Amino acid sequence: MLQPSLDEFAAEVGVTGPVTVLGAGTRGGRPTGDERVVSAPSGIVRVDAAEMVIECGAGTPVADVQAALAEVGQTVSLPPGGTVGGALAVGRSDITRLGHGAMRDVLLRTRYVSAAGHVITAGGATVKNVSGFDLCRLLVGSRGTLGFFGDLLLRTRPLAPDSRWFRTDADPFELLAEIYRPVSILWNGSTTWVRVDGDSDDLDAAAARHGLEPADGPPDLPSAYRGSLPPAALPSLSSRGAGEFVAEVGVGVVHHTEPQSDRVVDQATRTLHDRLRSEFDPAHRLNPGVDPLA
Repeated sequence: MLQPSLDEFAAEVGVTGPVTVLGAGTRGGRPTGDERVVSAPSGIVRVDAAEMVIECGAGTPVADVQAALAEVGQTVSLPPGGTVGGALAVGRSDITRLGHGAMRDVLLRTRYVSAAGHVITAGGATVKNVSGFDLCRLLVGSRGTLGFFGDLLLRTRPLAPDSRWFRTDADPFELLAEIYRPVSILWNGSTTWVRVDGDSDDLDAAAARHGLEPADGPPDLPSAYRGSLPPAALPSLSSRGAGEFVAEVGVGVVHHTEPQSDRVVDQATRTLHDRLRSEFDPAHRLNPGVDPLA
């Protein structure tokens, strides 16, 4: 059962005045002014192992969801820490994106609260659940500026029989082409970390074939800045004074200690974003001051 209920959450959001939704606070989103603070419903409604879905409140901790799924041999591709709704609102995929795909693909259906205080359903209970615009994909990464997640139906995946991290001095871009379905390849300019999932014997064979040494896990990721580059531009990072960095090879995301450049948002993107926000929230009362494009 969700606590509070969706109707109670919608009533708390209301129809007037600035309001912000706050989860565990691990991904930002702290109030910046005099807006009211609300919290999304939490709790796991159901785990359907046969259909490979889990239904839960947006305020449910990611750790609770992963623990419930582990009991049925499944998992969900969300970054650790915080709440499920917070992870989806920020929209930053985990370092497993290379093998597991973007986080926006995890959300099958949501019931969210609009700026008008209505509970609205987006998506459906199956992967191919829309015939028009997929509203779920629009909401992921919108940082709560288009609506506040209430409850969520997430697509799960089987837990691998074995999952290991390795490290090597080998070229990460060659490994990307040679290793069979790596889950993650991380590179700091000199050392490469590789995560491979599968049968234990297959992992042993892959390690021997590519000269991989066991690692305790992935490296610590620099948290000061996070940006993206075209994957083809990643090899130049180590030779252009990028500072300390860890790049997600094959994805293009770079975690670094120094800003590489100011992000420039083209005018067409900015115009489209502003029009969408004005349609969903004409008064800009949901998470005021938050700019998903910043």
